[in-house]
Amino acid sequence: MQGPGLSIVVCTYNRQKFIYNCLQCLSLQTLDKACFEVVFVDNNSTDKSAEIIKEYISTHPDLPYRYVFEASKGLAFARNRGIQEAKYDVITFIDDDAEAIPEFAKTIYDFLILHPEAAGAGGRVLPKYSEDGEPRWMNKYLAGYVGVADHGQPPRRYEGKMKYPAGCNMTYRKDVLLKSGGFNNKLTFRSDDKQIYFAIKPINDIVYYIPDALVYHNIDNERLQFSSFKKLFLKTGSDERIRVREEKGGLAVLRKMTEYMVKFGASWLLWLLFALKGQEIKGRYVVFSQWFTLKGFFMKNVFVR
Repeated sequence: MQGPGLSIVVCTYNRQKFIYNCLQCLSLQTLDKACFEVVFVDNNSTDKSAEIIKEYISTHPDLPYRYVFEASKGLAFARNRGIQEAKYDVITFIDDDAEAIPEFAKTIYDFLILHPEAAGAGGRVLPKYSEDGEPRWMNKYLAGYVGVADHGQPPRRYEGKMKYPAGCNMTYRKDVLLKSGGFNNKLTFRSDDKQIYFAIKPINDIVYYIPDALVYHNIDNERLQFSSFKKLFLKTGSDERIRVREEKGGLAVLRKMTEYMVKFGASWLLWLLFALKGQEIKGRYVVFSQWFTLKGFFMKNVFVR
């Protein structure tokens, strides 16, 4: 591992639609290229993602880009491979359908240089509806579905109502990631950002939110289909059961189940409130989200990748 620097890890699986935009935005970073690298971890894609990445790297030899292949399918496997491959002391994870602003890497690098006590940081994530725009059913209770992470200004620590950095835009020091044991490979798609935050917290609980470290998260029509909505909330429930059981044991699983049941009941109240305002579809999707999460909590092997 080299000295101070930033390793940006992009884990990708069948994202040929957006991976070029990700490659391009990271090529425009204002941070000195001697201070960062980008590691693209191909998680066994079956589309043209790998081809696009390799061609871009070959035609841009001046960029600090690397391609690696991870055969074990699942986001945690890919993230852990990224940790192994990273040559710098700070690792930033962004999604393969995300677009970082030009100042993104420099903002994170400068902030963590000024805050050596910090274990890591999370940035701001805003949705970019790349086809037909925001759906009628979207509302603040479903913001997490499209990856929104916007806590306003100024920079501050994650605590209280601010939960943890979003997986689409999270940064941790490599030594802390290694001490924590890394990502849980049983979490194949969801809850990995929550898991790693709580694994790191006993080691160093100083993690900052940096609003100026902004990425836009591409949301296409496929993601907005009801079938995708259902799968991701089923997966949320399934992976949360795994995370809670392994971190805290059986009693915590019962508490989480009770929490989800209460939230499902409360979702009907929200449905009523939205219906009274003539926005019934918004309330309906809130109910769906809580029902599928609860249902997924009782399911095994919900796999969406």
